[in-house]
Amino acid sequence: MCLGVPGKVVAVDGWTAIVDFWGVKKEVLLNIVDEPVVPGDYILNHVGFAIRRIPPESVAETLSLYETLLNDDIDDLMGADVRAEIEAAK
Repeated sequence: MCLGVPGKVVAVDGWTAIVDFWGVKKEVLLNIVDEPVVPGDYILNHVGFAIRRIPPESVAETLSLYETLLNDDIDDLMGADVRAEIEAAK
């Protein structure tokens, strides 16, 4: 299964953004995202590509779902995948 991870855009330079994922900053490509992205926006990242901009009215709910995923059952495979991605980037 593939899982996109939400992150906050910190900076944009052409088709590249620096995105903050729970304190881990990574470069993400913007060339396939569904609409323009500016610093302060949240995006859904999949394997280094922003695949969609998260609408502002959905950010809190999306982040809440991921916080639950990250902090709940340690044996949950989806949560383990997200935690591994964050740890690998540190």
